Amino acid sequence: MRFLSRIGIDLYMLVLLATIAAGLMLPARDLAAEVLKDVTFWAVALLFFIYGAKLDPSAVRAGLLNWRLQGLSLTATYVMFPLLGLLLVAVFGPLLGATAVLGLLFLAVLPSTVNSSIAFTSIAGGNVPGAICAASVSNLLGVVLTPALVALMLVQGQGGVGLDAVVRIGTQILLPFILGQLALPFIGGFIKRHKVVTMVVDRGSILLIVYSAFSAGTVSGLWSTVSGVDLAVLFGVVWVFLALVMALVAAAGRGLKLPSADRTALFYCGSTKSLASGLPIATALFAADQVGAIVLPLMIYHMSQLLACAVLSQREAQKNADLGAA
Repeated sequence: MRFLSRIGIDLYMLVLLATIAAGLMLPARDLAAEVLKDVTFWAVALLFFIYGAKLDPSAVRAGLLNWRLQGLSLTATYVMFPLLGLLLVAVFGPLLGATAVLGLLFLAVLPSTVNSSIAFTSIAGGNVPGAICAASVSNLLGVVLTPALVALMLVQGQGGVGLDAVVRIGTQILLPFILGQLALPFIGGFIKRHKVVTMVVDRGSILLIVYSAFSAGTVSGLWSTVSGVDLAVLFGVVWVFLALVMALVAAAGRGLKLPSADRTALFYCGSTKSLASGLPIATALFAADQVGAIVLPLMIYHMSQLLACAVLSQREAQKNADLGAA
């Protein structure tokens, strides 16, 4: 376990993989599936309520003063990523198939991670307050921007976003988030003091969503259409996506001569994508029996980014330590 932690795999990621396996081998059916669907709906609503109640608007306002870092981070997340996603779909689309293409485009328009991007920035000696703001603003905007960009990029053919999806976004994500922001003065302190409780809700919701998505895919026979070759191609395309993004974000930070600490924050906030936000949004946008396959590129990207960022941040931390000792 110690070795796995060093390369970015923790107990939660192992539980996540076990949940995927349970959805594939022991899927919920009939009445159990209906109950799971209702529980997952309310779990997602509770998750975004807590997101709203945790996000301090004053911290966001303060961090916005560093306009170069914030602007570059948002540009990377909501402009560079979608453009690269469209490019990869144009090149590899015929090899991927319609559902994987939809999943890749969905991945491209998601907000950045919060906890992991801040943690990696801290490990690597970067601008932590700037990273907190960049990640918070990205997720705040993502509640509205991600569904809007999905609608814009997927208006034709399979994957179009209809009125029912817009209503689900409003009732399951936007409304709880707004209520959380309104409740912030009253329960924000409680949530910050009881991190274990909020972590259980956060991670428990994600596990419910993952099991529900992969379970529905199994019952519908979706996974029987995904061959080993298709999966290998998808892994390869996602890894190309990750490598291109990391290279471009790092080059932008150097080319625009950002301070070293800001370059580090930009790298981890501008090259990561949030599984925690992506899965709930996917359940509100797409049919239950398609969610598992659609979020597969996101799952691959998320786990790959954790491994890559863990290695890179540890290397940077060691370099900083060597410089300090010199």
